[in-house]
Amino acid sequence: MNVLKKLAHLGAAALALLPGIAMAQDELSSGDTAWMLTATALVLFMTIPGLSLFYAGMVRAKNALSVMMQCFAITCLITILWVVYLYSMAFGNDIGGFVGDFSKAFMAGVGVEALSGSIPETVFSVFQLTFAIITPALIVGAFAERMKFSAMLWFMTLWVTLVYAPVCHWVWGGGWLGGQGVLDFAGGTVVHINAGVAGLVAALVMGKRHGYPQQPMKPSNLVLTTVGAGMLWVGWFGFNAGSELAADGVAGMAMLVTQVATAAAALTWMFLEWMNHGKPSALGLVSGAVAGLVAITPASGFVGPMGALAIGAASGLVCYLAVVKLKRSLGYDDSLDAFGVHGVGGFVGAILTGVFVDAGLGGAGLAEGVSMGGQVVKQFLGAAVTIVYCGVISFILLKVIDAVIGLRVDVEDEQMGLDLVLHDEQGYNLH
Repeated sequence: MNVLKKLAHLGAAALALLPGIAMAQDELSSGDTAWMLTATALVLFMTIPGLSLFYAGMVRAKNALSVMMQCFAITCLITILWVVYLYSMAFGNDIGGFVGDFSKAFMAGVGVEALSGSIPETVFSVFQLTFAIITPALIVGAFAERMKFSAMLWFMTLWVTLVYAPVCHWVWGGGWLGGQGVLDFAGGTVVHINAGVAGLVAALVMGKRHGYPQQPMKPSNLVLTTVGAGMLWVGWFGFNAGSELAADGVAGMAMLVTQVATAAAALTWMFLEWMNHGKPSALGLVSGAVAGLVAITPASGFVGPMGALAIGAASGLVCYLAVVKLKRSLGYDDSLDAFGVHGVGGFVGAILTGVFVDAGLGGAGLAEGVSMGGQVVKQFLGAAVTIVYCGVISFILLKVIDAVIGLRVDVEDEQMGLDLVLHDEQGYNLH
C-alpha cells in the first residue's frame, strides 16, 4: 500500500508539472534571443553595406553613389513604415487570408514583455523588418542608372504596402498560402520572386538605358562588387538560419545547406563561363554565389546537404542561362540582373524545395498525406500566384507614378550620371 501511495503521489506531482512544462514552451529563451539578435544584425548587414557595395561596383562610376544612396534611403524609409503599419499588415490578425489588420499599428502591444514564441516580439519584429528592407532594395538592381530618386521613393512606399506586406502575410503571417502548405523557409517567394518580378516589370516599363546594348556599360569597380558579395554570403546565414527563430538543429542544418548550395552554384556558373568564354570571371563567380544563396533560401529549413548540392548546381546553371542567354535574346535591360538572379533563382529554389524536402532525399520529410508531386504543385502555386500578383500591381504602380511625376531622368541627365544630377555629389573624386 505504501508503494501504491508513493506512486500516486509521484503521478499527482507529474500531472501538476504538466501546465508548467506547457508554459515553459512560451517562456523567453536567452539562447534563442541571443541568436536572433545576431541573425537580425546579419540580415541588416546584407543590405547596408553588402548589397550597396555589390550594386555600386556593377554600375558605371557616375552612378555608383546613387545606388548606394537608394539602398540606404530604402533602409530608412521601410523602417519607419514598418513600425507605423507594415508590421501589422504582415503579422497582425488575419483578414480573409489576405492581409493582417491594424491591431499592431504603431507597434501597439509590442512591449518589453511581449513574446513571439521563445523570443521577444521586438526582436521578431526587427528581424522581419530586415527582410522587408532588403526586398525592395533588391529591385534597385533592375532599374539602376535611370530612375528618378523621387519616383523610387514613391514606388517603394506603395510597393511594400500593396505587394510585400500582403505576400508576407500569405506565407508567414497566417495567410492563405501558408495554410495551403506552401513551403518557404526564408523568402523564396516573399523576397526573391517578389523582388525579381517587380524588377523585371520596372525594367520593361522604363525601357532600356540610353545606348544599351550598343554601348559598353562595364562595371566600375569589381573589387567593391566582390566585397559586397562576400558580405551578402556572410549575412545570409542570418537570413536562412535565423528564419528558424531558434538556436537549434534546424538552424544548424540551414546554415550548412546554405554554405553548400552557394559554393555549388558559384562553381557551376564559373565553369560554365569558363567553357563558353574561355576565361572565368570574378563577376561570374560572385553572381553564381548569389544565385545559390537565393535558391537555397526557401529550402534551407527543409532539405539536407545533398539536396542543397543539387539546388545549388541547378540554380547556377539556370540563372547563368537567364542572365547570359535569355536577357540577350529578349532584349530587356535588367541592369544588374535582379530578375535573372533573384526572380529565376527564387523560382528554381521554390520548386526544388518540393522535391528535396522528401525524407528519402535527405530532407525533413513531407507532410502527412502529401506526395512529392503534390508538394511540387503547391510550390508552383505559391510561385505562380506571387508572380501574377506582384507583376500586375507593380505594373499599375509604375504606370501611375510615371503619369504623375515621371519615372526616369531625361537623356542628358542620364548621360551625365545620377550621382551629380540627383545628389550633387560624386562617388569618385580622382582629381
